[in-house]
Amino acid sequence: MLWPGVALADGAQLFEQHCAGCHVNGGNIIRRGKTLKLAALERQGLASEQAIAAIAAEGRGQMSGYAAVLGEQGSQEVAAWVWQQALANWPITSEAQAQLQIAG
Repeated sequence: MLWPGVALADGAQLFEQHCAGCHVNGGNIIRRGKTLKLAALERQGLASEQAIAAIAAEGRGQMSGYAAVLGEQGSQEVAAWVWQQALANWPITSEAQAQLQIAG
């Protein structure tokens, strides 16, 4: 079993490597309404770590699944981190700030 802090740190790293390209700071550069913000997750019936992990692994709509890249544990780690970020209203990280500056 992983310590919760370790899992969140791993989830953050996996998110930066595999998800942040489309979901910078919880947004969505492809489909604006399909963000990782709490209100959007609730509206889509995805307001849980389990639902987020399933989407990360299997994909949905235009988003491909990442099970082969993340593995089962990785999907859970990303989901835990995304859920914590959503609950905290996606506080901007230094990595997200750098990406926003590059994009802007």
